[in-house]
Amino acid sequence: MSNIEQSIVDDAEENLTPKTTKQRLWNIVKIILKISVTTALLIWVFSKVDFNSVKYRLLHPKYWEMYFAAMLFFFFSMLVSAWRLMSFFKSLGINIDSRYNLRLYFLGLFYNFLLPGGIGGDGYKMYLINKKYKTPLKRLFWAVIFDRLSGLWAIGLIVVALIFFLPQIKLNLFLPAGVFLAGSGIYYFVARKFFADYTKYFFQAHGKALLLQLFQVLAVICLIIGQPDTNLKFPPYLLAFLVSGFGILIPVTAGGAGAREGIFTVLAKNFPVIFPIKPDLGVFLASSFYLISLAVALFGFYYVFFPKQLEKGLKPAGEK
Repeated sequence: MSNIEQSIVDDAEENLTPKTTKQRLWNIVKIILKISVTTALLIWVFSKVDFNSVKYRLLHPKYWEMYFAAMLFFFFSMLVSAWRLMSFFKSLGINIDSRYNLRLYFLGLFYNFLLPGGIGGDGYKMYLINKKYKTPLKRLFWAVIFDRLSGLWAIGLIVVALIFFLPQIKLNLFLPAGVFLAGSGIYYFVARKFFADYTKYFFQAHGKALLLQLFQVLAVICLIIGQPDTNLKFPPYLLAFLVSGFGILIPVTAGGAGAREGIFTVLAKNFPVIFPIKPDLGVFLASSFYLISLAVALFGFYYVFFPKQLEKGLKPAGEK
């Protein structure tokens, strides 16, 4: 087992079943660190962007129903995300029940947002699936890696498509498309050559990844439509949103809070030619998307207190 895999398992075990005072104290330190970093990022953001303007946008949309539509699209994206991961599990011959996978996905999402430590939703899924199905952690680890890579591929495809609608980016339009196609070819060759077991449903999984990202883009479009601004051009905001998504990879923030807002602020303030966006609207989109994500993650709250419900109605592992 690699050091990364062992670290994920160790974090999972410590967070799920803390056994010593030292482990509990370390979890508290990690909570404080995440809150501190998130707070510092938000303080910096609102030193650059008017807080009252962002607050007004949040509390006085032109169309309240757009919040509901955005949440619905994000919820659909999470259903597709769980479905996508099933493709990689299926490639490995893991006969995981779709209901169990979905329940586990939302519980992992809840852990991602609200609970301490470096476990993350991916680590949580690996830990429990390993315990229940006795699947080697190394195989689960790479399944999760390819799940994430498929998401990055889908983001890359949408970014290339958006560039065609951004004339301010002075590039030959066929250059980004060519780079993406070449990169996609290399990616598939390497996966097929060295990780053949994970490519049985390769195209199916990547189609799901694209659908997932499109649902999230639609959620952002709904948030923009709900605002009173007129004559807004969607592509710069959508491109900024996709770029800001890398902020959630920062492990020392509370579910990515503050990171996406910070990236939106940097793009709006320092790259106005490429990203002609209103800073307050950009921060509003980042904050609103975080709140929607948090609301959907609360679906996993139920399974924290009733973990036995994760396997309700399921057959024992291995039984057909």
